[in-house]
Amino acid sequence: MRYERYELVIFDNDGVLVDSEPLANTILAGYLTELGHPTSYEDSLRDYMGSAVHRVHDLVHERTGLRLPEDFDETLHARTFAAFERELEPVPGASDVLKRLVAEGVPYCLASSGSHRRIRVGHRKTGLDAWFRDENIFSSEDVGRGKPAPDLFLHAAARMGVAPERCVVVEDSRLGVEAALAAGMDVYGFTAMTPREKLAGAKGYVDRMEDLLPTLGL
Repeated sequence: MRYERYELVIFDNDGVLVDSEPLANTILAGYLTELGHPTSYEDSLRDYMGSAVHRVHDLVHERTGLRLPEDFDETLHARTFAAFERELEPVPGASDVLKRLVAEGVPYCLASSGSHRRIRVGHRKTGLDAWFRDENIFSSEDVGRGKPAPDLFLHAAARMGVAPERCVVVEDSRLGVEAALAAGMDVYGFTAMTPREKLAGAKGYVDRMEDLLPTLGL
């Protein structure tokens, strides 16, 4: 049975496939506060969830006129990766969804604001590396601009050989939904962490990963 409604399923990574948002945002908020930029966990989720690290630099500079340290990215990544190695888990049901897509012959890929290294560290820890190859992993590093710019999703679609209007994106952040819509793609909001009202514009919503394929008609 070949699935014809969409020709490509594009997954966000953090919060959709790996349960990394609580860890990553706790670390980011703590580090910014340590540097003299008081940030709560809720602030971090609101301002940075779904974005590339350059957005952190941009917002801090916009709000304070100050620059973050030159080694900010390196330190943040080291702390985040260490936490991933200790604690990261896959999103419940993610492996089953990927297994089903493979069985049904439905093409899929990943398009994340995170770096390639971050993606790989998380996948090795959670076992999701079994479902992804270099050829279907795309990072904001590849295009220079993260979400909400559409560049990453358009790049992923082009590399996978699928027109944007034949793609469906699975996202859990406001910035990710905005990026998918700007790319001309249908997008479904994953609401395990993010309320539906913060994912406005999505074509539909899923609360649990096991509900995704029925929602897409598979």
